[in-house]
Amino acid sequence: MPAKPTWKELLARGEPLILPCAYDALSARLIERAGFAAYSVGGYALVGARHALPDIGLVAFGEMSAGIRDIMAASSLPVLVDCDDGYGDAKNVARTIAGYEAMGVSAIFMEDQRAPKRCGHMAGKEVIDADAMAAKLRAAVDARRSADFFIIARTDARAVHGLDEALRRAEIYLKAGADGLFIEAPQSIDELTQVGRTFQGVPQLANMVEGGGRTPVLPPQELYRLGFAMVAYPTSLIFRVARAIENALADLKAGRPAGKDGVDFETFKDITSLAHWAEVEQRAANSKK
Repeated sequence: MPAKPTWKELLARGEPLILPCAYDALSARLIERAGFAAYSVGGYALVGARHALPDIGLVAFGEMSAGIRDIMAASSLPVLVDCDDGYGDAKNVARTIAGYEAMGVSAIFMEDQRAPKRCGHMAGKEVIDADAMAAKLRAAVDARRSADFFIIARTDARAVHGLDEALRRAEIYLKAGADGLFIEAPQSIDELTQVGRTFQGVPQLANMVEGGGRTPVLPPQELYRLGFAMVAYPTSLIFRVARAIENALADLKAGRPAGKDGVDFETFKDITSLAHWAEVEQRAANSKK
């Protein structure tokens, strides 16, 4: 297997790094088959799909890392992982970073929310002191074994204290050692423009929450022009899948045929690599002869 490109190599390609959000192994496999260069795993979709729970701090590192391990097993692509608030203080952050790096995660982002955290586009968030977050970021940087493990600092201060405070915190987090920035939930194109302009040259992530987020959804090339090297889509797949399942169940309940909305049997065999496993089985059988 060829080596995965590092996150810095992905960002050096001169085009926006588009990051669909996988919520299970199947979605990660489909993202790779669709030709994307990388993907993300966000807490919102993973917690919703794996546990049918809202993203309000109900699931911690052990459960999250188990789900992410399953997802990563289905794809060879580099992955950006949401590690929430690091699941505690500096020592918990160090354990989280060490765990994800050992699993083969390429990049993470960590937020400055006060526990219990919640989705960045929900009301009711609170943030910890900027200095406390900076200490957690320093612990994260110290805990990684390779400088290629990319650490993105996320601030949720825009919703709590306004954009100026979010920008101030982002500067502090860069000085603490963050490789990139994620200022969550700008509320207008003007705010996106200001964020991008303030940190020109710093790898920044724009979070496009389709289906009701607080940030305007812009095309990736437009966001790249504004200064955002990474564009994440945390809800796009899980929202569409939820609706597709609802529609399929309504058809079943009404006795309607499935129609042509879904993949067919042969396609799903291909998606799940049946031919590979049949070959493994055949080689094992032949080796006994």
